[in-house]
Amino acid sequence: MKNIVFLLLILLLVFPAYLNAEDFLGAPVVRDGKVIQKTGSRLEIKTGLSHDEVLAYYKDALKEGKDIKIREWKDATYIEDDGRLAWHSITISKAVEGETTVVIVKDNWTWIIGTLVLRYIGVFAVLLVLFLGMSASGKIISSSIKKAEARKAAS
Repeated sequence: MKNIVFLLLILLLVFPAYLNAEDFLGAPVVRDGKVIQKTGSRLEIKTGLSHDEVLAYYKDALKEGKDIKIREWKDATYIEDDGRLAWHSITISKAVEGETTVVIVKDNWTWIIGTLVLRYIGVFAVLLVLFLGMSASGKIISSSIKKAEARKAAS
């Protein structure tokens, strides 16, 4: 029993990072942050770290993810998962130095269905434009052929 307690004490000293690791929906959460809002589908944290420090933390934590995309926007950095993870995005604000806000959002069916509906409408819009273009060109070609035949018949 004493050996097990001693072994656990050594493990606590050797692996402190694993004990303090937090996550939300499988996404790592930056430490030393104050939780502003936490629901089942959204976590908002304010941290005293700079934007670049938080971004470096997430780049290191998510470097193994194959479907992770990082987008730089004017006022934030957007990290998106296009795979099968439970979270959809992590937004890191570029606001005032020392008041970086991190928002982690759950992947939801509203976003998925909305994307599919938008693609469905887009496909039919493209097909409609192609149909109208082909109809117009068909009328132009038909009328020019009739005019050419009328000229041949007149001469």
